[in-house]
Amino acid sequence: MRLHRNLCFAVIDGLHEIFNEDLYADKVIQKLLKRDKRWGSRDRGFIAETVYEIVRYKRLYSEIANVKAPFSRDDLWRLFAVWATLKGIKLPDWKYFTDTPSRKIKGRFDELSKIRKYRESLPDWMDNLGLKELGETLWTKEIATQNEQADVILRVNTLKTNKKDLQLKLQSESIETELLPQHPYALKLKERANVFKTEAFKDGWFEVQDASSQLVADFLDVKPGLKVVDVCAGAGGKTLHLAALMENKGQVIAMDIYESKLKKLKIRARRNGAHNIEMKVIDSTKPIKKLYGKADRLLIDAPCSGLGVLRRNPDSKWKLQPEFIENIKKTQSEVLQQYSKMVKSGGKMVYATCSILPSENEKQIDNFLTSEEGKTFKFVKDKKILAHQSGFDGFYMALLEKE
Repeated sequence: MRLHRNLCFAVIDGLHEIFNEDLYADKVIQKLLKRDKRWGSRDRGFIAETVYEIVRYKRLYSEIANVKAPFSRDDLWRLFAVWATLKGIKLPDWKYFTDTPSRKIKGRFDELSKIRKYRESLPDWMDNLGLKELGETLWTKEIATQNEQADVILRVNTLKTNKKDLQLKLQSESIETELLPQHPYALKLKERANVFKTEAFKDGWFEVQDASSQLVADFLDVKPGLKVVDVCAGAGGKTLHLAALMENKGQVIAMDIYESKLKKLKIRARRNGAHNIEMKVIDSTKPIKKLYGKADRLLIDAPCSGLGVLRRNPDSKWKLQPEFIENIKKTQSEVLQQYSKMVKSGGKMVYATCSILPSENEKQIDNFLTSEEGKTFKFVKDKKILAHQSGFDGFYMALLEKE
């Protein structure tokens, strides 16, 4: 592979914004890719994948390059040189790469790769937490998988089409997909592509949604005609799936504390042809209290650490802090106590997270069921998905029924 100066400069600029200005990697990459209209898909792929890879292995590469944050531009070039050397890419004779100790880099890599926190590039506290909650074997396998690039998975919008027709439509736009037998609404891209530019996307035939996330709406056991509340709807991936499963009959109430996210959902719902979604901003306790005892089904897609989706958000390894995880567990508990009151007698509720930590998942459910509010619920079933076992995002979901 030959390195092109303008692409490498884009990578360095991106790393500066992510590491030194604390911007989100996905937003930085989106912006970088618009920098030069002449860049083809391979150029854009190089920028996105290289930035993500260096973000993913920040600790390992910093240790090898012997640099510390905040990184100067020379430091960032050293990180880049480590990445290129380990990939077997010949470094051009640019001033940034003079005196790059290729042999020493490989030697340090071999040495550090024997230690998990360096090999998988983790902060000490995160490695200790994973070890404590999952044990050595599971944690070692899981965090290794969380460092792999995630597949692009689509969810067919059954309000407009079916999997077979979607496959054919994408094929006509030179995008090949394959079925996932365990996931009834999913198609996996055989090669990465910008699916948002396709006619199929503009026509609302699919959404991009990981296979594990697609199981949550199904888990809630919705039927056409029910009143369903999604209390942490965000931009609405699961909300749209619920509307499709209900065949646009009945009512889906999408709630969130961020109005901006619900505005995005409104646009997506229009494109999807989902007409049974009503949006409500949680700006006080009033909208919640109004729904006490009214919901046939309730989805709590709870805020969480996101440790099940590090493949998609590798920069969160460096943004997350131990105190955030302690605080989010309190939030999860409060959300369960408060929002569960919306479920009517005989109704059902799903609590879901994209975390792999038992303290955010099974333990939250156990604590809830022994609480005053939780005593009116019975546990039906739960599902824990680990990335190294499924090949998809780490997720947890529990189904409870109100007696």
